[in-house]
Amino acid sequence: MRTRLKTVAVLGLLAMLGGEPAFGEPAAAVVASPRASLMKANIYLMAGDYRRALEACQREIDSAPSVEAYIHVTYVFHAIDAYLDDLSKAERWNMVEQLHLNLAYKDPQDLIDPPGGLARMAKEMIQASVQQQADVSAAMAARLNKSEADRLWQQQTQWRTANAQTWWTGMPVAWR
Repeated sequence: MRTRLKTVAVLGLLAMLGGEPAFGEPAAAVVASPRASLMKANIYLMAGDYRRALEACQREIDSAPSVEAYIHVTYVFHAIDAYLDDLSKAERWNMVEQLHLNLAYKDPQDLIDPPGGLARMAKEMIQASVQQQADVSAAMAARLNKSEADRLWQQQTQWRTANAQTWWTGMPVAWR
């Protein structure tokens, strides 16, 4: 029952914030409030929708590049990596496969030509990619403003410490 209520609450929040259409359809061109994409990314993380969390951060980088936007996308890459580690330690390979599908499926044609892959292979491929991309986006943030990037990483480090078992399911409170 609690899970159902959480799901309904997350879906309601997505609807209020103008959640993206299913299967990655392009959103209508509307002027959003500053950081709206980053706020959506946090909701997508809570829902476990890592693909849309990455896409929301990327939209923010595209529309208003900033240290904060690059740090957010780096954080999402780190969250994916930590989630995969947690799943593999618990030997929840079906959930790894679900994450792989979440990251791979985007368009309706994926339903008739689905991406395949074994869960353990998918884990290795995803982790290698997100670690590389995290390094790239973190470097970009530092180039824009190293002191601001350091401040934001201090906040996320405190968040990770305080929420060691679940930090990847959301962003630091200070970022919301």
